[in-house]
Amino acid sequence: MTLKQFFADELDREVERSRRALKNLPAGKSEWKPHDKSMKFEYLANMVATIPQWIVMQIKQDSLDIAPVDGSSSVKRVTLVTAADHVKALDEAAEAARAALRDTTDEHLATNWQLKAKGQVVQEGPRHQLIQDTFNHWTHHRGQMTVYLRLTGAKVPSIYGPSADEQGFS
Repeated sequence: MTLKQFFADELDREVERSRRALKNLPAGKSEWKPHDKSMKFEYLANMVATIPQWIVMQIKQDSLDIAPVDGSSSVKRVTLVTAADHVKALDEAAEAARAALRDTTDEHLATNWQLKAKGQVVQEGPRHQLIQDTFNHWTHHRGQMTVYLRLTGAKVPSIYGPSADEQGFS
């Protein structure tokens, strides 16, 4: 199996898991957060919905500066309101990631990629390693989101196994 096929298969599995969580977003809770140091619910859900775009950047760009010195940003964040908005954003981001994976090669995935902040490299390595880190990051934030779901009284879906709300192994 090629790396690009491995990542395409993983993308499909993680999109479905994320979709199940995003479908349960409660209305009217976009500003809610469990602690002053926590992210707002909408920001977190937006990240879960759009993280596949990071894979596109890791394939198509040689680097990304998440905090350019001039304050600009090449990452465009759109506020999403409803659960349906989040699911639509997930589907769009996933399709872009699928296309980028289809159009790349394993040789390209072995080349270097850099994450920068204020022009300084904060993370660097072969694209395939950083794409795997992106999947792990996505899983982490989706896990946070399921805690938010529980704390706001929304249903927590079965993701890797049964939850208190869904008994299936999805």
